[in-house]
Amino acid sequence: MPGEELEEAYRLGRTCALAAECGRDLRRCAQLYDGLFPGAAFDTEFYQALTLGTAFSAPWAGAGGLKAVNRSALWVLAVGRLVDHTATTREQVDRLTRECVEVAGGAVPRSPVTRFLADLRDELATVEGFGPAQRLWHDQLARTLAGMARAWVWRDTSAVPTLERYLDNADSRGSCFVDLSHWIYTGDGWTRGHLDELRTVSRQVQRYLHLLGDVASYRRDLSWGDLNVLGLGVTGGEVTTAMAGLAREATGLIEALRGCSPRAAAYLGRRIGFNAGFTGISDLGPAT
Repeated sequence: MPGEELEEAYRLGRTCALAAECGRDLRRCAQLYDGLFPGAAFDTEFYQALTLGTAFSAPWAGAGGLKAVNRSALWVLAVGRLVDHTATTREQVDRLTRECVEVAGGAVPRSPVTRFLADLRDELATVEGFGPAQRLWHDQLARTLAGMARAWVWRDTSAVPTLERYLDNADSRGSCFVDLSHWIYTGDGWTRGHLDELRTVSRQVQRYLHLLGDVASYRRDLSWGDLNVLGLGVTGGEVTTAMAGLAREATGLIEALRGCSPRAAAYLGRRIGFNAGFTGISDLGPAT
């Protein structure tokens, strides 16, 4: 076997082993929050998929460094399930949103989902840069929850937002919140000093992932009655064109970032590439 192939195979094997280690840790974490992660929705395959995505996005971080990104991603999916599949009234959605925002700001948690959020907040607080970054983290959390609440209202009222308006609500996907948590926890001095600029790039990547996730989960969303861009009167061709454009724009921003923070750029590029490859959807557009 040529040396390059051997080295590549070794790297892939190490990353898969890292994902498996993170998966075991995340399953143990989920057991701490009674009833928040029912097995029917959060099975072994779910944890494997989640930690493969984070491990391949930042394999250099190691299992310890991936702790915040894994937990923040798991929390986003947990609160998303509560909004989409548990809440039956706008009042319940608003109460959940309000309690999470308050706990992120330091309030005492009173439910499994807010206890998980408090534990994530406290874990982030163990790093030196969290103090100055907490305002930005809190703001992105609020944006994520507001996006989820808005999507719930659209579904509840049978609203049909335009494609652009739907994309403007991409914070409901939660990936920017996950990215921000990761950079606060593992970033170097430059990264922690430029989180607002990084968030701008992350939010562009998030818009692409918002559509990618919908295309990948269309049949499941349809069967569950969930909101999906392909159920809003938007054609598959329009979504494909939009995804290609978003990928080009995101790639341009990522390349501009590479000179300042090669790892932040690599992380975001890998987020796009891994998720597109994992879902088998390749509408990345031409390279720029």
